[in-house]
Amino acid sequence: MLSLKTCSFCGGSVNLGEGTLLVRNDGSINWYCSSKCRKSSVFLKRDPRRFKWTTITRQAREKRKEKKKEKKKATRRDG
Repeated sequence: MLSLKTCSFCGGSVNLGEGTLLVRNDGSINWYCSSKCRKSSVFLKRDPRRFKWTTITRQAREKRKEKKKEKKKATRRDG
């Protein structure tokens, strides 16, 4: 069965026939959607949580916004 892969750095989708596969000496497999993601992860050893364009950061921002809204609603009800 053919399936889409997710990028190991940004979390984006990697279509079939596209992207780069990296197999490390310990047997772990990493898929990268672009050379930008591959270079950031392998050569520059960057943390994907620090970049706004990664889905990991976007999801974290949405959670923070939801928590702020919940806090505002709680304080309005109490006051």
